[in-house]
Amino acid sequence: MVREMLLELKDISVFYGKNPIVNQVELAVEEGEIVCLLGPNGAGKSTLAKTIMGFLKPASGTIAFDGAIINRLPTEARVKLGLSLVPEGKRLFPWMSVWENLDLGGYLHRNQRAMRRSMLEEVFALFPILEERKHQAAGTLSGGEQQMLEIGLALMSRPRLAILDEPSLGLAPQIIENLFEVIKDINERGITILLVEQNTERSKP
Repeated sequence: MVREMLLELKDISVFYGKNPIVNQVELAVEEGEIVCLLGPNGAGKSTLAKTIMGFLKPASGTIAFDGAIINRLPTEARVKLGLSLVPEGKRLFPWMSVWENLDLGGYLHRNQRAMRRSMLEEVFALFPILEERKHQAAGTLSGGEQQMLEIGLALMSRPRLAILDEPSLGLAPQIIENLFEVIKDINERGITILLVEQNTERSKP
């Protein structure tokens, strides 16, 4: 089976001030793959993820998505192309309900009600506990449930490639085991995964 190149980084360097954080990184992700980016804390993994999404600008190199250079595109345009990020740490609106958080995740498709409903059903199929707690404030969920909601938010934009930045961070071993099974399920549904991890024991879903 021949796969198409979906994401390709060439000679990417990123600086904070005068300090190099990422230096001449090369990365290739083919459509349909799960690719794991491994490294210890402070190695620049999250910086690279933010650079792919357009939150940071590379000092050198190119980022190509589906064959097109996207260096100059703003983050929203990259999301429209099919990129999404589940960032390290929680980025939820804790005072809003699970459903309201997910609804915001589908903002780009706000005028396509049927698509939004379909995406919501997919998220609830992956994470039934979120449907049970859809009216509950996000900030009252457990750590594992909040991570599920973070992933659900990313899926609501209907991405072609999802970047998961240390999804296992701070979770209990059994929850991590279940989470990686869900990541495999997401990939089998046709979403390419770039998994950023420092947990080497569970870096291969």
